[in-house]
Amino acid sequence: MTRVRIDLNISLDGFAAGEATPDNPMGADWDRLTGAYAATRTFQRRVLGNADAEGTTGVDDSYAAAYFEGLGAEIMGAAMFGLHSFPDDPEWKGWWGDLPPFGCPVYVLSHTAPRPPIAMQGGTTFHFRSAPIAEVLAEATATADGRDVRVGGGVGTAREFLRAGLVDQLHVAIAPVLLGAGTRFWDDLRGLDRTHAVRSEVAESGTTHVTFTR
Repeated sequence: MTRVRIDLNISLDGFAAGEATPDNPMGADWDRLTGAYAATRTFQRRVLGNADAEGTTGVDDSYAAAYFEGLGAEIMGAAMFGLHSFPDDPEWKGWWGDLPPFGCPVYVLSHTAPRPPIAMQGGTTFHFRSAPIAEVLAEATATADGRDVRVGGGVGTAREFLRAGLVDQLHVAIAPVLLGAGTRFWDDLRGLDRTHAVRSEVAESGTTHVTFTR
């Protein structure tokens, strides 16, 4: 049965990374929020393509590995794809490189859709949609064919799906850093702990992994 999943990295004081820019596509403080994840063996091998990389193991790596398991489709916002970097360039294929780490159909939410799909190496094809999120989710679910649909982000897109009650599992990796600024994550999500069972686990890095499961 298809589940709708979200994985996010936030700070101890509840902020996601700051606004993305062409020079800093993942947003300010992204390295501080994701340092433990980027150090894992799974990230080094699956995302960076370093097949022989060692990387860290343990709790952080187990969550990193789960991030890629059972995935049939992905949904992301336009900023996560990188549409705002070169919005008028028809040759722009996003900032994920020639071999994106998704390996499945990816639905990009964009007010500038329709755009033609972009097929990449490794099984990733980017599709651009301007429909309501429930309609895009229904299409992604059909494509996933029983596997999971992951809402990849950014944080605004994730919050939209959460507020609409469309998420079955939310995993939040809380880095032991204080940002004091950025995009607030928890606002308007009161009661999520009542509709979802909550589990938490602290990794060797000091990152706290909190999982909400419907």
